[in-house]
Amino acid sequence: MPDVLPYGAWPSPLGADQVASAGTRLLALTASGGDLYWVEGRPSEGGRQALVRRAADGTTTEVTPADFNARTRVHEYGGGEHWVAGGSVFATNFADQRLYRIDAPGEANPITAEPDLPAGDRFADGELTPDGRFIFCVRERHAEGEEARNEIIVLPADGSSEPRVVVTGPDFVSAPRVSPDGATLAWLSWDHPRMPWDGTELRTAPILEDGALGEPTLVCGGPEESVVQPRWSPAGALHFISDRSGWWNLHRLDGDGAQTPLAPTAEEFAGPDWVFGLSSYGFLDDGTVICVHGSDAGAQLAAIRPGSQQLEPIDCPWTSISHLQVDGGRVAFLGASGTQAAAVISGPVDGSDWQILARSRTDELDAANVSTAEEITFPTTDDAEAHALFYAPRNEAVTGPEDERPPLVVVSHGGPTGATSGAYNAAIQYWTTRGIAVVDVNYRGSTGYGRDYRRALNGTWGIVDTDDCIAAATYLADRGDVDPQRMAIRGGSAGGYTTLCALTFHDVFRAGASYFGVADAEALATDTHKFESRYLDGLIGPYPEAQATYRERSPIHFADRIKAAVVLFQGLEDRIVPPAQAEQMVEALEANGLPHAYLAFEGEQHGFRKAENIIATLEAELSFYGQVMGFDPAGVPPIPIKNP
Repeated sequence: MPDVLPYGAWPSPLGADQVASAGTRLLALTASGGDLYWVEGRPSEGGRQALVRRAADGTTTEVTPADFNARTRVHEYGGGEHWVAGGSVFATNFADQRLYRIDAPGEANPITAEPDLPAGDRFADGELTPDGRFIFCVRERHAEGEEARNEIIVLPADGSSEPRVVVTGPDFVSAPRVSPDGATLAWLSWDHPRMPWDGTELRTAPILEDGALGEPTLVCGGPEESVVQPRWSPAGALHFISDRSGWWNLHRLDGDGAQTPLAPTAEEFAGPDWVFGLSSYGFLDDGTVICVHGSDAGAQLAAIRPGSQQLEPIDCPWTSISHLQVDGGRVAFLGASGTQAAAVISGPVDGSDWQILARSRTDELDAANVSTAEEITFPTTDDAEAHALFYAPRNEAVTGPEDERPPLVVVSHGGPTGATSGAYNAAIQYWTTRGIAVVDVNYRGSTGYGRDYRRALNGTWGIVDTDDCIAAATYLADRGDVDPQRMAIRGGSAGGYTTLCALTFHDVFRAGASYFGVADAEALATDTHKFESRYLDGLIGPYPEAQATYRERSPIHFADRIKAAVVLFQGLEDRIVPPAQAEQMVEALEANGLPHAYLAFEGEQHGFRKAENIIATLEAELSFYGQVMGFDPAGVPPIPIKNP
């Protein structure tokens, strides 16, 4: 019989050190010539990103030198930090942001010059011409006192001459993709104040003998159409994903200029381009498209045969699938499920023999201790519905008292244009194995539910996302799943903003945790990096015209309304949400005599990567909730709480 202990005080088989240290973040995947390359984020090495190759013969080697951090800062969020062709790897090193060529493991040679401003030239999202002569990639150039310039450049693959700009003018560019015959380049662009999920343009241009481009042609897209992931089929047909139907669906550009939808359906075939290098489809040699599409049950793998408009399911037990690669007759991807953590998966396209080549974790919980997600849809404000994933407490060795309901932690994801999934998440299991319920909210504005749901946050950020988090908590309390007197909310970045709004403008939660969260929307609009510098035009309103609205929705100006306890965590090198935001909130909490705690970390940017800091924040947050909500967490040291 399991022991009976108060919820929140259960001894857990999963410690914060295991959540932080035992896991490897699998961040990207590339296939080339039968070899697979992936990026591992290693908390035990200070968050360094290493590039690993698994050769066709099964041997695995780290490609990057031991002091090389394969991470680009283009758009600050990065992605697309490496590409591969003919056995050569091209990667950006985080320290100097220069582009390096690696022809043998551990031997990285720079092929771009040291810029005048340290780390001022940043590279991402590249591709080689089929003859191996040229690289086309994105360059973000920084100069003192100027807005960064985002352009597509071409340079010799051996770095023998300086890069030349071939696409300039738009505020942003991405996805330069070379046709199989090397004759044409396709790429995406967009301008302020749009984000890539609002509207982009897809263009093509002929590639001239010296690598320059001829006259460009607009293929599709515009302010109201988001086009992502242009790809060329082996036969040279340009494919892309567009949300023109209300859902991100696959399309093909035919020789007569017609744009044919492939297997149109009310499902998503892509997500938002927060980072470069995302891939959710690829091609077999005969032109068959292998793709990922989403439904209420999670991601699914499918084939679309030439001439068909049907999705042919491929048997696949993983319900979270990203960075899909098709190489020859095999498929590879980063996959996870409700009980399996992320892994590098490879197998034949018929799904008959999947193999796990690398795991993000080697210490997954026994299935008896894993809380799997229950998908819930619940009523919210404006007669609307919202979505969330509910995780009940689960621990085979312990149960809670019959007359007690568990505390609840509401999770508000970042973005806010993003989504959560039911993939195994050790950080969620950290709570549920201790007797604490979790609800992970896909509030209005989240992706995965079509364009209308995604755009429901436009003009209402800080309002409907907050309403939906509260509605999720209330729904579960009314259903009898959780204790309505012991509810907390947590989130990072934009999720931290939602958390602070919920604590400031509502009186539902006993406690909250903000990880590098936005406290002052006006400051975010005036002091952030280029990629997001006009993001809030759509979410709140144009600045400074809507300055009054920014102030009305900024928790920093209304901290005296907060009745809950607040803990804040902040990286001191965060460029996206600078430390001043957290520090101003702490000052306001102190001035208004509210219980709070603040932990700041040297060497961390936007999102914590170092194992010791991940451990410190998890344990501090758990201790904080325990002190506020009246339970004694097992094996966790108490965090000092300031009670002015």
